[in-house]
Amino acid sequence: MPSRRRKVGNAWKGAAVLTAAALVTKLLSALYRIPYQNMVGDIGFYIYQQIYPIYGIVVALSLTGYPVAVSRLIAERMAVPDAAGAAAVGRAALFVLGAIGAALFALLYIGAETVALWMGDRRLEPLLRQLSFSFLLFPPLAWLRGYFQGRHDMAPTAMSQVVEQSVRVTAILGLSYWVLRRGGDDYACGMAAIAGTLAGMVAALFVLLCFLVQRRPQGWREPAPPALTRRFARHLLTAGSLVCLTNMALTLIPLVDSFLFVPLLKEAGTKLNEGQWLKGVYDRGQPLIQLGTVVGTSFSLALVPLISGARRPDDATAHGALAIRIAAVIGAGASLGLVCLIRPINQMLFENTHGSLLLAVLSASVFFTTIALTASALLQGIGKERVAAVGVAIGVAGKMALMHWFVPLWGALGAAAATTGAYALMAAFLYAALPRECRAAGYRCAFPIVKAAAVMVIVLRGYLWVLTSAFDGRLWAAVAALGGSAIGAAVYVACIVKSRAFSEREWSMLPFVSSFRLRIGGK
Repeated sequence: MPSRRRKVGNAWKGAAVLTAAALVTKLLSALYRIPYQNMVGDIGFYIYQQIYPIYGIVVALSLTGYPVAVSRLIAERMAVPDAAGAAAVGRAALFVLGAIGAALFALLYIGAETVALWMGDRRLEPLLRQLSFSFLLFPPLAWLRGYFQGRHDMAPTAMSQVVEQSVRVTAILGLSYWVLRRGGDDYACGMAAIAGTLAGMVAALFVLLCFLVQRRPQGWREPAPPALTRRFARHLLTAGSLVCLTNMALTLIPLVDSFLFVPLLKEAGTKLNEGQWLKGVYDRGQPLIQLGTVVGTSFSLALVPLISGARRPDDATAHGALAIRIAAVIGAGASLGLVCLIRPINQMLFENTHGSLLLAVLSASVFFTTIALTASALLQGIGKERVAAVGVAIGVAGKMALMHWFVPLWGALGAAAATTGAYALMAAFLYAALPRECRAAGYRCAFPIVKAAAVMVIVLRGYLWVLTSAFDGRLWAAVAALGGSAIGAAVYVACIVKSRAFSEREWSMLPFVSSFRLRIGGK
């Protein structure tokens, strides 16, 4: 019994370490793009954002999908226990992942010109060819992370995540600044950014190799049986690829923009340079969506491990229902807050208010991404990975269809509407696939959300009318954005607290909100 408790405790500690590392890396991934855009401008930002989704795919392959598949098979061996067998599984994993990485590298390296033409910008070819080398780095990263996670050792994965993102962000900003100082153009800055990305991956690999040398696993030199290699290959191509797809929701839809945004605008009569500039302005919305989604899912996704660890079905259902309600409440507040404050936020972060209407439409998608990611995690927690993957596929297909419909009608604004519509389709499908009790929990909090959102919108509109009528400029935009965020959040949370959206027991599970609730006298 003590041994079992110790294992459960270690699992919880490991989950907490990975969650904290993921939060740090997501914040870094969203925040660095703001100074990068300020440095290179909208055209330079367009160039970077055209290829960024491909890197997002590499991240999904090396961090979430394949490491999970590797860790499951290794954990099976360690439970026997069979350390030599676990090492043999690791060797088989490296072989299979290496083959996958080599194939993806060859496809992108050889097909870089074709991909660039599909994106509507042939000058992206060398950048795509340079980025293809990341597919050679992902196999050892995924293998080592999965190997350590299978042994319930989460520190190497967490450390490598943080190191990779820290080195990457520092290198991207530093190298891009150096290129600009030497008179390089926007495409040279893009090459520098990719070099920074590769540097981050190399740094992460170095960290993982240091842990490997330190741990000295047994059975390292034993060859993997051919039958085991074949079994593992099948497992990777099914379960691993499925997990990868479910974690690409915020990557694949921007990838559709990379291929369709500029070409569809050109077909509608927009000049290439103008289309590229519009794409750069449009891409300002990506870090906003990512930041809003991180905020929206920070509480709800923290409850997902409780579902897997619940001893009774009723407890799992209760945690799932609470996660959905938290996602709906925070997602709605973050989304509407961004929409209301988008002009000062746009000027504060990106120096001007260009494309504020585009960004407002994109900001509305934060509510849907929060619901979609939370529902997807809940479905994976109850063993419905295929349903979660289908939800992502529906969102991507919807995005492609809506782009061809909306962009000829409304131009860049149509692309923004297509993004929000695609995330709405994804969220609706995944929400409908949840157990009935979870869906009912979302319906019950609808009225408190609408009431709190209406009050927040009225307060923020009045606040902005007073402030922007008296002052102008980027400094005052920052004051308006930051002050409005604080006021809007306080008003919204106060209204939610006064409502009966959550029970006493549920409030007690949210310590920071619980203390705020006591201060305002919520009952």
